[in-house]
Parts: sequence; structure tokens; C-alpha cells
Amino acid sequence: MTNAPRPYESYVYAYPHKTAYRPLADRPALRELWADERKDALSLYLHIPFCEVRCGFCNLFTRIGAPDELTTRYLDALDRQATAVADALHARAATGVRFAAAAFGGGTPTFLDAGELERLCDIAEKRMGADLRAVPLSVETSPSTATADRLSVLAERGATRVSIGVQSFVEEEAKAAVRPQRRSDVEAALGRIRDARIPVLNIDLIYGIDGQTPESWGLSLDAALAWRPEELYLYPLYARPLTPLGRRAHPSEAGWDAQRLDLYRRGRDHLLAEGYEQVSMRMFRRSDAPREGADDYACQTDGMIGLGCGARSYTSDLHYSFDYAVGMREIRSIIDAYTTTEDFSRAEVGRAVDAGEARRRHLLQSLLQAEGMAVEGYRERFGSRPADDFPAELDRFADLGWLDTDAGPGLLRLSPTGLAYSDALGPALFSPAVRAAMAAYEAK
Repeated sequence: MTNAPRPYESYVYAYPHKTAYRPLADRPALRELWADERKDALSLYLHIPFCEVRCGFCNLFTRIGAPDELTTRYLDALDRQATAVADALHARAATGVRFAAAAFGGGTPTFLDAGELERLCDIAEKRMGADLRAVPLSVETSPSTATADRLSVLAERGATRVSIGVQSFVEEEAKAAVRPQRRSDVEAALGRIRDARIPVLNIDLIYGIDGQTPESWGLSLDAALAWRPEELYLYPLYARPLTPLGRRAHPSEAGWDAQRLDLYRRGRDHLLAEGYEQVSMRMFRRSDAPREGADDYACQTDGMIGLGCGARSYTSDLHYSFDYAVGMREIRSIIDAYTTTEDFSRAEVGRAVDAGEARRRHLLQSLLQAEGMAVEGYRERFGSRPADDFPAELDRFADLGWLDTDAGPGLLRLSPTGLAYSDALGPALFSPAVRAAMAAYEAK
């Protein structure tokens, strides 16, 4: 086996990454972009860029608070955007437009009050035509905003999954991650979610926090398991640029990598012993849990409609969004510009996805799932075999011991070591062009 790279290079939750996007010189009309796309099984994502606090590890597109009726102005703009997008989808649709899944993310969608959440659902249903009670609907929340009235709205409007970012049940660790919270408040929020009878509860936990030990990590795992969540996500902590933790000194790379890798393996083994199945490096599902939606790579599939200033949309050959930032001043400026936009009929910022990038994206998405990728399915889609398209990458993965040698010739599947190194494997599949664009991006 060759020397393995660092296990925590980057969390690949979308490809190409948004830092590879650039302003689109031709600003293509949405009705032209979507004219020849399949529209019978679209995914809908609504982005709410507001939180009560900014967690120390967070590099998501979100701001703290919403003064001066900003949420109202934001929903007004979201309504205008939805109207424009719906018009574009229906303009040249040979068949009906149908949504097969929906999600509200952020930020924290439940930063909105109950009445505003009703309006958000109305935008999805009345403007976009999504039948929220008939499709999987996932919503993100936080301990402080998972109130009974908000959860009641979500349950009544068809939410099938609620994901709550707990990160740690140990108050000292939550404080170290710049996410101050009391365990009693977290437990109360979990109780309210269960009382709302939403079918799937997901709990997010983070490992690698300053001061975290195997014992305290086990305490958080067991505290989460006490609620028998249908899903658990275990995230390694990252200290990203322009975030509060990114500005702090953190442990040496080698020591921190070893700590995180050890805690990952402990968490994985504990959940497997408790009757959970591993879906990806991060995602674990209770073996008897209902399947209320696609697995965790579904947010990257073609046919995604994203509404809101931090949302992305995906056609088969263009990914597009609005401008991206991590710094609070720039985020506020982008949100303000979004709320005053009247014309949402064109794509503003994005990146073309050619046949080669589509192959990379498909391989990356599929290989990072624990079940692996059927070689024949890849061949049917692209007319070639992954070993022909990516010989150097796959040979390297094999040399590193990242591929399961027992999977058979018809299946590309990661070994347990490969899954553990997902955050090194994903970036290794980036194309030179995408790497160059990401390197040239000026963080703001």
C-alpha cells in the first residue's frame, strides 16, 4: 500500500464546488436552460439563510438574525423567484412538471416563525406546484428553533424528515465549537420533534472538537441513541477559512487527523453494533427505519430546482446559483441584493458541466456511497467503463486499499478504509479545470 494522504482534505457535498462557479457572461434565460430537460421527477430545494447564532465551524451561506422585517422581504423575493422559475419550467414543457422530493435548508429554515413557515410551504406548493404531502419533505432545524408551533406546521404540511444539528450533548464541547447550548434545551427540542410524529428524525453529531475524548464522544452517541433516531450523521470537524474556528489555532494536522479518525471508527462501530447501517462515511440509518426519501447524495442529482440566494440548481449541463461568500459582510450584501431583485428569469453565476465532468460527478457521487456503484449502470449511461475513463484514479485507490476487493468485477465499492478516507477520495476525483477554478477563487 502506498502512503495514504490526509483523511480530512474536504467534505465533497457537491461537485463542482461552488467556488468553481463564475459569473455567466451570457446570463442564459431559464426557459432555454430547462427547455429540453426532463421535468417529471424534479427535486425542489428552498434556502433560508438565517440563523440565531453562527456556529464556529460553519461556512454555510447564512447570516445572524434578520432585522427590519428582512424575513418578510426575503420571502417576497423567494415568491418572485418561484414565479419566474415556474414560468420557465412550464414555458416549453412537453410533459407535466412534477416534483418528486423537496427540502428546506439553510441556514435554519425554522428561524422563520410558524406563519412564515406556512408561507414558505405555500410558495413551494402554490407557486412551484410541489405536492408536499405526497413527496418526501426534509427540513433542517436547531434546538432553539424547534418549537411546538413550528413543528406543528411542518407536520401538517407533510414533512417526513427533520434534521437537527446537535453536534454535541456535552455543553463544554458545544461551547468549544462556538455553539453554546444547554443539554436540557437539546433534549426538550428532541422531545418536541418526537411529539410532532414526523416519521424520520436525524441527529447531527460532530467529532474532533477541542477537548473531546473517546469517553465524551461515547456520551454524545449514547445520548442521541436514547432517542432511537432513524438517522444519524457523524461529521468530522473542519476549521475552514473565514469561520470563527478557522481564525483560531487548532491542533497539529497529524494529531488532529489521528483523533478524528479514531473517533470516526469508534462512532461507526458503535452505531453498527446498535443496529444501524452505514450509508456513507457520514450517514447511518437505523435498519428498521422507514425510507422517507433518497440517500444523502440526492441533493446533487440533475433536475434540482434551488430557490433562495444560497441555493443551487442543476440541469444536465449547467449548475447555477447566485454569488457565494462566507464572510458576514459579504453575505449580508448578497442577501440584500437578492431581496431587491425583480427579474429572476436568468441564471447569474454557475459552471458548465461537460461530458467529462458529468462522468466524474457520477463516479464521485456513487462511489462515496457504502453500497458502491454498478459498473454496468455507468456503462449504460455513458457508453464507457469507469476503468477506461479514470484508470489512474482507480488504480491509485486500489493501491491505497480504498476499494473493496471482494465486491466482484461488476461493482465498484469502497472498503471500510476507503469509506473512512472519503474526504480524501472525493477531492482526488476533481478535474484539473475545477481544481484550477477553485484555487483561483478569492475567499470573501
